[in-house]
Amino acid sequence: MNKRTFLKTSSVLITGSMLSNLMACKEKATPRTNWAGNLTYSTDNLYTPQSVSELQELIKKYKKVRGLGTKHCFNTIADSPENQISTAAFNKILSLDKDNNTVTVEAGIKYGELCKYLDDNGYALHNLASLPHISVAGACATSTHGSGLRNGSLATGVVALEMVNGKGEIVNLSREKDGDEFLGAVVGLGALGIVTKMTLALQPTFKMKQVVYQNMPMSALEKDFERIMSSGYSVSLFTDWTRQNISEVWIKSKAEEMKEVAPEFFGATLATKHLHPIEALDAVNCTEQMGVEGPWYERMPHFKMGFTPSSGKELQSEYFVAFEHAYAGLLAIEKLHEKVSPHLLITEIRAIAEDDLWMSPFYKKTCVAFHFTWKQEVEEVTQLLPLIEEALAPYEPRPHWGKLFRLKPSVLQSRIQKLADFKNLMAKHDPEEKFRNEFIDLNLFGESQA
Repeated sequence: MNKRTFLKTSSVLITGSMLSNLMACKEKATPRTNWAGNLTYSTDNLYTPQSVSELQELIKKYKKVRGLGTKHCFNTIADSPENQISTAAFNKILSLDKDNNTVTVEAGIKYGELCKYLDDNGYALHNLASLPHISVAGACATSTHGSGLRNGSLATGVVALEMVNGKGEIVNLSREKDGDEFLGAVVGLGALGIVTKMTLALQPTFKMKQVVYQNMPMSALEKDFERIMSSGYSVSLFTDWTRQNISEVWIKSKAEEMKEVAPEFFGATLATKHLHPIEALDAVNCTEQMGVEGPWYERMPHFKMGFTPSSGKELQSEYFVAFEHAYAGLLAIEKLHEKVSPHLLITEIRAIAEDDLWMSPFYKKTCVAFHFTWKQEVEEVTQLLPLIEEALAPYEPRPHWGKLFRLKPSVLQSRIQKLADFKNLMAKHDPEEKFRNEFIDLNLFGESQA
């Protein structure tokens, strides 16, 4: 990641002949940054349209724009040197279709705002992220978040979407009617248009329980990795790579499937108190553990729905490898423990089921994720990432689209089976390349300058 000098920024709404309904508002405040504070956005032109028609006019007016969600990306995927368009005002639940078991929401709504409504009406989503404050469209655009060997990412819950493309047109696509074009658009990376609403598949609501085990030897994963990762609806392993062990195993299960809680689990012992993934930290904001039954949305995330952090002093990276290479990949990273551990807060290891979404890291491939939460040490992490990528190279890792990575574009491109088809979709919906930015140009079209 090259160091850059970013412009000092502020939120702006500009009126014009085509945007007469927008109020002008400019705040002279601190620079606008992403959630973690490691990235300062490159423009002071931030627009927050209040309607789809206003969004259309903005896209028609400007030569370059990028959509901006809840700012949880750690890299420049949502950045623009010219104009950003926030979806924060698109935050409503539009309809609940009980005949087809779907809900239609505006793109900017956060999962933490949606889940209780669904549960109150007898429904649940199939998966959730560890944090509740990310937006629906933003999470789906990068095809990550969520966990479970039999569960797809959040994006796999999308059955229809509406977006405004680079021509200012309203485009509606659905899995049922639009086939490949829909499959290419769900994980759109913000490169096809700005999504305004999504329809998500639902299932009947259910209760969950969560238990945590401590200190499982890494060697237990050699023969039993699949058994361990399939032991619950969602399973997460946490390690800091210091002792060749898994410090915590979080198992989330449907209540009816967790009849008894064993005192031991593949060499790990049942925790006797609530734990944070980083054991030294207070677990006050973590979801209920100890096998206590509760609603799905109060167990599936790692952190409580009411916990909405305004910033996180950390950096994040995440790499995905095919599930059959999980243990080999783990050993490859473990060999770097002396270099990795001093700069690490925690690593989470989880599984995600394969899907059919073109730009998803899980396209036709069930994966294991190695998620690194780093201390906010930019230089050190920047130097470490190529070492991790080289260690995982035999297993052809794909990075999380919204986190930090250094993979050469030519290597990344070679691992995206449907890249040519996605580029054709970009040309169709954004012929003037309004949504292309440095991140898209480099990673989908270019070559690394490093």
